[in-house]
Amino acid sequence: MTRVVLVTGVSRYLGSRLSGRLGADPTIDRIIGVDTVPPSRADLDLLGRTEFVRADIRNPLIAKVISQARVDTVVHASVTATPHGAGGRTPMKELNVIGTMQLLAACQKSETVQRLVVKSTTSVYGTSPRDPAIFSEDMAAKSLPRSGYAKDAVEVEGYVRGFLRRRPDIDVTLLRFANFVGPFIDTPLTRYFQLPVVPTAFGFDPRLQLLHESDAIEILRLASTSSRPGTFNVAGDGVLMLSQAIRRAGRIALPVPAPAVAFVGRAVRRSGMVDFSPEQMQFLNFGRVVDNTKLKSDFGYTPAYTTASAFESFLTGRPVEPVLAPQLVRAGEARVARLLGTEPELEPIPSSPLRAPRGQVARHG
Repeated sequence: MTRVVLVTGVSRYLGSRLSGRLGADPTIDRIIGVDTVPPSRADLDLLGRTEFVRADIRNPLIAKVISQARVDTVVHASVTATPHGAGGRTPMKELNVIGTMQLLAACQKSETVQRLVVKSTTSVYGTSPRDPAIFSEDMAAKSLPRSGYAKDAVEVEGYVRGFLRRRPDIDVTLLRFANFVGPFIDTPLTRYFQLPVVPTAFGFDPRLQLLHESDAIEILRLASTSSRPGTFNVAGDGVLMLSQAIRRAGRIALPVPAPAVAFVGRAVRRSGMVDFSPEQMQFLNFGRVVDNTKLKSDFGYTPAYTTASAFESFLTGRPVEPVLAPQLVRAGEARVARLLGTEPELEPIPSSPLRAPRGQVARHG
């Protein structure tokens, strides 16, 4: 039974929401939230009875926190994808990789830890033109990530596998999350779709697979409170083509020749509008789709949102003002189809308006 839970990255979107959800569980005695910076005022209300400890998991002192509190469940949710939010690429790598090493070393020495949950990413599969149509958990990347968050995640998973060999008595759940979207979470991808003009790679229309923020929090909660060991792809059913997503958002696509994609990506990052790394730009060339069968059968959870409905929730849950109204897009498509003498295959216009009351948008790290 889960008694004392330690959550890393508690000052970020997923960590704070997860801690608040765990705090509502009367069977859990204590929730300890760890981060290098204190939670925002808004997040403090969400944390409930979570005890915040300002600590750096890169420091071996994290072992004292675990031992003194007699922690039995550790949720490592602080692996970050945004260099800007971490203070640069070097601090980001140190937090992701060195921080994970120190945390795992502390868990390995602990006599009380019984369960470890690690937030990873489907980025470990890489992205290349040689990729299979669908990745399952037992597949390896056709082209290993060579930089950024994806490379960090590959290293993190390597350390987790080593930890599992040394401590087979501890239940380890490794969750490979697809890109998050939703009405409140703030990620490079949600910011990308809020750009008035969305740059795309000329000649490419990748498949996107998304996960709603509420599904992500519930899956983390289940993994934290019950024994569900294994490695799981976590993504909503179905896919969206990038062109479909841009049309549904009412944005204008700007196809960029392949040699200029890196330049445009750097320009967007420097502008501060989107903290998009080079490997994420490559993702928008080739996309990535994973098999979530194991999540449903072995983990025992079916995401409440499909990829399409998760994206619609993102659009309707915050003020994503369309540059082009959906009605105009449909009318234009129909006119082109008539000129070509074909019947248009038009996508339905969402029943709810794209403009919604402004809500709080939280940055995800």
